[in-house]
Amino acid sequence: MIARTEEYRPWLVQKYGGTSVGKLLDTITASIIPQYLEDYNVAVICSARSSASKSAGTTSLLLRALACAVSEEACTVDFDEVVDIIQSEHLLVAASLPNEGALQPASKIIQLLRQNIIKECEALRRFLQATQVIGEASDRAQDRVLGVGEKLSCLVVAAALSLRGVEAEMVNLENIVQTADKRSTREQQATYKQNPILFLQGLRGAVKDAILQCSATGKIPVVTGFFGSMPHSLLHTIGRGYSDLCAALCAVSLDADELQIWKEVAGIFTADPTKVSTARVLPMITLEEAVELTYYGSEVIHPLTMSLLNKEDINLRLKNVKDPAGAGTVVYSTTPSPSPVQAPNSTEMEISRSLFMTSNGYYGKEQAKRVPTAITAKDLITLVNITSNGKLPPQAFLGQIIGILGQHQLSVDLASSSRQSLSLAVSAYGLVNVSDSIEEALSELEEFGSASIVPKMSIISVVGHKMKNMVGIAAEIFSALASARINIHLISQGASEINISFVVRTQDALLAMEVIHSQVMRIPGHAEREISLIRGEQ
Repeated sequence: MIARTEEYRPWLVQKYGGTSVGKLLDTITASIIPQYLEDYNVAVICSARSSASKSAGTTSLLLRALACAVSEEACTVDFDEVVDIIQSEHLLVAASLPNEGALQPASKIIQLLRQNIIKECEALRRFLQATQVIGEASDRAQDRVLGVGEKLSCLVVAAALSLRGVEAEMVNLENIVQTADKRSTREQQATYKQNPILFLQGLRGAVKDAILQCSATGKIPVVTGFFGSMPHSLLHTIGRGYSDLCAALCAVSLDADELQIWKEVAGIFTADPTKVSTARVLPMITLEEAVELTYYGSEVIHPLTMSLLNKEDINLRLKNVKDPAGAGTVVYSTTPSPSPVQAPNSTEMEISRSLFMTSNGYYGKEQAKRVPTAITAKDLITLVNITSNGKLPPQAFLGQIIGILGQHQLSVDLASSSRQSLSLAVSAYGLVNVSDSIEEALSELEEFGSASIVPKMSIISVVGHKMKNMVGIAAEIFSALASARINIHLISQGASEINISFVVRTQDALLAMEVIHSQVMRIPGHAEREISLIRGEQ
């Protein structure tokens, strides 16, 4: 039986992405999960299955089926065909599951899995038929459709574990918001808009009850990486990173020792390894640094996930499904919980954490960095320069300009301003084309001054904990860029104590990353490494 006993047995929450579940199911269920069961209560969170890529995954197929159901135009395929594809793919997985070591007849487990897959897909089909009659899909309807992907994934993982001799059961969080919060949708929307973290923390009790109810029966809870129906729909409110956020919600609800997110990469790198070949895996990084990297181009973890964990002082570890023995990257919370629950050996854990951070370059009471931690780039940026014509007072000028850009689905990522002029690094959100949107906004902007645009730019962000206190770090960065003859079009420093960002031409972005990576972060390139090896240096 997997449950808390008189001997303290901490919870460990593990989240697996859709491609990992799709391609490495045997590794997850036969090796990774069982090895943690001796020391932990384990809760497993699964994304919707995807054997190739997100675009071809179950979630994308579900969105496609919903679009076909509400479309007034004839689709290239009917939603029934899409549901058939989803059902066939999952039935094929069920047929391929190994059956040694099961505590009950394997045929019974597989038969039940097949029945549940067909049941979920037929329920989806009926729901889409009703949606087609109505001709539109509400936010809640979209949530219900998307939740099918996570349910199917969890059914497969639970069956695979049971076939390996580890009893497991799906825990469905599809209706957890309605279970935890009885207020109207409008009141929920207002609360979430005012304070998203507070709203999510209000779901903790219901999430914990659902998981403990399963674990009390001696089964491993395999939790849907989807919780709904959120105000305005989960996909609209959170985006495609909702399964990471769900895992964080489970971790804080269970007061887990750690949240592990398993992917098919070794961890977080000092730079994008596809752009900077000498990039290294970081043994650790702070939550604040990880949030900055996410905002400025790196696909790390959803910012809300970071914020939720930071509030509860729970560490996050990114692990590689292809290399389970690898240490991965630990993402540490550096903001202690205001009223932490003291677990056994908590003092030893804090000492261990401090020593680990010091050994990785975070030193002193503030755990500042001697050199930057990582560098990232965000492309598809357009620089918008505006000089005021005096129609607006200086204090209203910035707000009016940003408001106009927002109306055209444009986001201001960086800004540099004086009383009469603005320089803004602008990107588009959603499926909006940034060039088209800026052209549309230009006539409105020119009402308040002369405006010019510079396309094909990139934001380079250099991130390091408490980096604002590093004397001379900005000089090092800009000297390195000058030595490579890279022109800087906008600089932002001071808004964040852990981030120095600047804008360069996209054609210079790769070189900018390489020179900062080697000269400022002091990570040698291939030539320097070869010289060190020749000299017998490490």
